[in-house]
Amino acid sequence: MGCLVSTPKDSGGNRRRPGSIGEVFVYIPGFRIPKAVDVSVSLGDHLSTNLVERLSALRTRIVVMAGQEAPTVTRTKRKSATQHGGSTLADLHQALEDYLPVLLGLVKDGSHLQHKLQFVWINQEDDTEETAMSNAWYEVLSVLHLMAMLLLSQANLLLLPRISADGYQPKVSAGYLRICRVPSKLEMIKSILRRDLPVDLVEGVLRALSLQALGQVVDIQLGMAIDSAKATLAVKRRLACEMVKYWQQAQDNIMNLPLANGWGEKHRLFVKWKYVEAKAAAYYYHGLILDEGNTEKSHGMAVAALQAADEYFKESRRACEAFNAASPLSRNPPLWGTVKYLSEKIPKDTSSKVRINRDLYSHEKIMETAPTLPDFALSLKPDEYQLPSVDSSWNEENVNGG
Repeated sequence: MGCLVSTPKDSGGNRRRPGSIGEVFVYIPGFRIPKAVDVSVSLGDHLSTNLVERLSALRTRIVVMAGQEAPTVTRTKRKSATQHGGSTLADLHQALEDYLPVLLGLVKDGSHLQHKLQFVWINQEDDTEETAMSNAWYEVLSVLHLMAMLLLSQANLLLLPRISADGYQPKVSAGYLRICRVPSKLEMIKSILRRDLPVDLVEGVLRALSLQALGQVVDIQLGMAIDSAKATLAVKRRLACEMVKYWQQAQDNIMNLPLANGWGEKHRLFVKWKYVEAKAAAYYYHGLILDEGNTEKSHGMAVAALQAADEYFKESRRACEAFNAASPLSRNPPLWGTVKYLSEKIPKDTSSKVRINRDLYSHEKIMETAPTLPDFALSLKPDEYQLPSVDSSWNEENVNGG
């Protein structure tokens, strides 16, 4: 596994946390930041000068850019450059993609170089401030994790409502589809390293991130179905029920992990909020379908489902407030899509259906317990992700025996 070194507590020097992260649609639990390492000292006797300099330059570029971006990368303002004239989210992502093929040479075919260099990254969700490990696979895992977080950050920017010419009507870019690429980057690395990892990189957190990305894609699909005249209630109910399962699984993966205060606790609160919100949507559409039945029982079950939807929606608003109040502070963007629609329809339809049915049937006929939601198979799966080929600079002329 290689040498492991952890700094036990946050000293306040390296782990910089913003006081506020602005508007949040897609939550990003902080950004792990690489610290500088001296590549030449550890690998100078094993690689050519050109290859050592290239590996060092590519990693140093990431260290500098990540250090500039990390304190502000969760902000919702679209900035084109830093005060140093440098990095944007896309630039940092490209730098990671440039670095990865060269980095993979250290682990190619069980290379003896795999454990020669100690890599250090600053954590965000773990109690320990930083984790150092003499294993190049740890570096690969950390790079892929940061690439995924950058994609989630870009998705958050794309999905926030923008003011348009016709007033405050959200316009969503097709760029949200990039969320679908995130789960594969996380899932494919879950078995590479299992021990000694910070909580930021343990399997439960990676699975939760994957599932919440899928859950938010289904949320957007549901919003598109709501806007479509062709989408039936059955389609909308299925999407809402699938969304519940994604968020429930995300919560199951994250609830018992030792997440630190700050980014970690806020991550847990985000998953709880979206899970409850998804249940409100699912019970709402389930109630509307049950109300189409012709029996007293179906009408009673419809009322119970709609009342459950109303209670879950109220609970989701409280969970949302708890999430925004947790450090680092955040705020909701203006309501749009599924949540805007449900915020208007659930109270109105619940009040109407409950009044009508209670006028028609006695209190005893109205079910007081919400009916069970239908169980649908999940339709979205993470795509397979293939690591890039090792860079051509790793040829026999550039590698010395050892």
